[in-house]
Amino acid sequence: MDFNQAISAHSDWKRKLSSYLQKPDGSIKPADVAADNKCELGKWIAGEGAAFCNCEEFATLKAEHARFHKAAAAVVIRADKGERVTEEVAIGAGSEFGVASAAVVMTIMHMKSAASH
Repeated sequence: MDFNQAISAHSDWKRKLSSYLQKPDGSIKPADVAADNKCELGKWIAGEGAAFCNCEEFATLKAEHARFHKAAAAVVIRADKGERVTEEVAIGAGSEFGVASAAVVMTIMHMKSAASH
C-alpha cells in the first residue's frame, strides 16, 4: 500500500462508519472499532508501513490513528444509544472524531512528502 492508498483506506473506513450511523443496527461493535489494528490502515501501520518507523511522523500517525479509533468507537456507542451523530462524522470538523480523522490524513500526507525528498 502506498501513501495515497493509505489515505484512501482511511477514507473508505470513515465512509463505512458514516453509512452505519445512518441506520445503526449493531453490526459494528464498538470494541472492534476501538481496535486500531483491524482496519486496512492499521494493518499497514503494523506491517508494511513500519518501514517508515524512523520517520518522525510515523509515531504521530500511530498515535492519531489510535485516537481516531477511540473517537469512532465513542460515536458508535452514542449511535447505538439512539443519539444522532451522523453530521458529526460526515462534516464535524470540530468534533474529536473529525479532528482525529483530519490528523491521520495530514500525517500521512507529511510522511509522503518526507519520503519523496
